[in-house]
Amino acid sequence: MYQKSKIMWLKMLPLGRLWAKDVSAIAPQLKENHVRFVGVGVEELGIEDFVKGNFFSGELFIDTDKKTYSDLGFKRFNIFTVMKDLLSSISRSAISRGKQMNLGGDMKGDGYQNGGALIVSAGGKEVLFSFKQEGLAEHVPNRTILEALGIPAKDSDAPGSDATSGGPVCNDDVCSLPPKK
Repeated sequence: MYQKSKIMWLKMLPLGRLWAKDVSAIAPQLKENHVRFVGVGVEELGIEDFVKGNFFSGELFIDTDKKTYSDLGFKRFNIFTVMKDLLSSISRSAISRGKQMNLGGDMKGDGYQNGGALIVSAGGKEVLFSFKQEGLAEHVPNRTILEALGIPAKDSDAPGSDATSGGPVCNDDVCSLPPKK
């Protein structure tokens, strides 16, 4: 099958299950448009539960040496940034949404590696979109992913990442909560 583009979705703890579930909502559209959908984790700890829970609808790889993250310039959080971010309203909202969805999760493993997303053209010749997480609750809305790929977005393509869901709205380098109704 012709591969139009590739999305690499990189680990985002402690909210990884939520973001994986959110982005997996557009997996059928990605497949229809011949986009390879890849997730890269940093360790084997918890992978069985992650796979068993069907949190991510793409291919999964483990990079225990974190070479992918290093090569892409991804930083690591520290205890202070993690604690501060866990107390932010955006993180609390996302954690609450994950609990409402019964996603479970724990704080085991390497929760300090920041994550992000990378969208490249077929053959990796051109970077179409790059995002590096600066805070725990930052993520890329599905609509942004689809736009970067030139795929028309549908209203149902953005669970938890648009103003209708009550989740954070992210654009460029800023995420914010929508106004309360």
